[in-house]
Amino acid sequence: MADELSRWAAERAPALLARAEAEAVAMLRDALVRGALRHRERGATARETPPPEPAPRPRPQSGEALWTYCVLRAGTPHPADLAGVDASNPVERVDAGDLAALVSRVPLSEFGEEPLRTNLNNLKWLERVARGHEAVLERTLEEATIVPLRLCTIFEDEDAVRRMLAEQRPALTAALEVLDGHQEWGVKLLVDREALEAAARSRTPEADALADELDTRSAGGAYMLRRRLERQVREAADDIAVSVADDVHARLQDWASDAVLNPPQNRDLSGHEGEMLLNGAYLVETPKVARLRELVDELQERHRGLGVRLELTGPWPPYNFMPRDAAAAGPALA
Repeated sequence: MADELSRWAAERAPALLARAEAEAVAMLRDALVRGALRHRERGATARETPPPEPAPRPRPQSGEALWTYCVLRAGTPHPADLAGVDASNPVERVDAGDLAALVSRVPLSEFGEEPLRTNLNNLKWLERVARGHEAVLERTLEEATIVPLRLCTIFEDEDAVRRMLAEQRPALTAALEVLDGHQEWGVKLLVDREALEAAARSRTPEADALADELDTRSAGGAYMLRRRLERQVREAADDIAVSVADDVHARLQDWASDAVLNPPQNRDLSGHEGEMLLNGAYLVETPKVARLRELVDELQERHRGLGVRLELTGPWPPYNFMPRDAAAAGPALA
C-alpha cells in the first residue's frame, strides 16, 4: 500500500496541486470581482454616508452541505465504499430522472463560505481535498462515463443537487454522449535547453564562421560578435522548439477525437525538469489508447537528438472536454 501511495503521489500530486491552486485562484478572483461590482453599484451611496460599524465575527457554522464530485447516468454502477473529501463521510448518490450525482456530506464548519475561503489559502488543506476529490473521480471512471465537476462544487442539500441536474440536463446528457467510450490523456513536451541550442548551433550555417572569427577580433569586437552568435543560436533554437511542438501536437490531434492546448505548467508546482513546450490534452477512443502510447514513443524517438522528452499521463477525468454549460464550473455553495 505504501508503494502504491508513493507511486500515486509521484504521478498525480504535482498536476493535482497545480489544478487545485488554479481553481482556488479562479474562485478567489471571482469572489473579488463580485465584491468589486457590489462596491461599484453602491459607490454613490457609500460616499454620502459614514462607513458602517465593523461587522461582528461570524459564528462558526453548524450543519452539513453536499460536496459534489461528478454526474453520471442513473442506473450506472459506481464503486462502493468510496471515501469522501471529509474522511468521516462516504460517497453517496443523488438521483434525478435519468441522471445521478455522486456527493458526500461535509461540515459547514470547514466547508462553509467563510471557512472555505480561509482553507483555500492553505496549500496542505487544498492538496488533501484535491486528492480526495480526484480519487473519487478516478475510481468512478473505471466503471462509468462521468461529467466531472469542479473542485468546491457544494450544494446545500439533495434538493439543490436535483435542481442542478434538472436544469443542466440537456448539457449534461450531451456531455455524457460525447465522453462515452473515450478517455482523456495528457502529453507534455519537455526539452533540455542546452541540448536544443547545441542542435540549433549545428544547424546554423553562420555559427562556425562566427566562432572562427572570434579569435581575430579585439576584446570589444569579440564580445559583440559572441552576443550575435548567441542571439542567432537562441533564435534558431526557438524556431526548432516551435516546429517540434507543432509536429507533436498535429500528429496527436489527428489521432485523437478532440484536443486542447493548455498553458505550460508552473515548474515550481509541477516539479518538471526542462522547458515545457507543450501541455496538451487529448480525448481518445478507449480502444485506441494502446496505439496512442506507441505514437508517443515514435515521436519521442524522432526528436530524441534535440533533447526532447515526451510524458504521457492518464487517463484523467475529462475536464478539458467539458462543454462550458455542462456544470463543469459549479457554484461554491448553492
